[in-house]
Amino acid sequence: MNPADVAQSVLPLTSSDLSLFTLFWHAHWIVKSVMIGLLVCSVWVWAIAIDKTVLFTRTRRAMDQFEQTFWSGQSLEELYRTLSSRPNHSMAALFVAAMREWKRSFEGHARAIAGLQTRIEKVMEVTISREVERLERRLLVLATVGSAGPFVGLFGTVWGIMTSFQSIAASKNTSLAVVAPGIAEALFATAIGLVAAIPATIFYNKFASEVNKQAQRLEGFADEFAAILSRQIDERG
Repeated sequence: MNPADVAQSVLPLTSSDLSLFTLFWHAHWIVKSVMIGLLVCSVWVWAIAIDKTVLFTRTRRAMDQFEQTFWSGQSLEELYRTLSSRPNHSMAALFVAAMREWKRSFEGHARAIAGLQTRIEKVMEVTISREVERLERRLLVLATVGSAGPFVGLFGTVWGIMTSFQSIAASKNTSLAVVAPGIAEALFATAIGLVAAIPATIFYNKFASEVNKQAQRLEGFADEFAAILSRQIDERG
């Protein structure tokens, strides 16, 4: 990197013109790349946050409605016929998976009652794992941006400060008016990194907690439903 070229690219920025756009426009291309990447990550984080908020809200309401219907005394066969074609939320999928295994065991020519309780529990465990995996989808992006964002921004800052020092050496001028703009544009990268990382960390913790709550709710329903089916197995046995 030629110090004269660096000085020529940095010195036009004066301390009286320190708007965010100007800081970005006069930054080194590597620093610009860091800033653009972090801004894209920030937009991605907010898009995931909105999508997950809608998903968890919809799933929670659907679970409430399903539990109300399930415990209202409606026939399990009727509820299964209603949901079997398209279970639209986690708890309905859990119910349908267990009932499907139940019906397969009793509708065959040789009723496979032996081990039915174990098979139903295994089916529900697999369904819970699949649904939790669906709820956790893209949370890794939030965790990655939250942990790596500040360091990526710091990389842009370090590079920008190096460029500023090279321009200072080339111009042989150490006045604050020359130093401040370069340092400001370098620190701007760290600021953008924090803007991306802080919401990502908050959203990740919030959604991870929500996934845990819904997983516990599914496991509780699975235990209760398994107990109901176990009593019916004993009656038919």
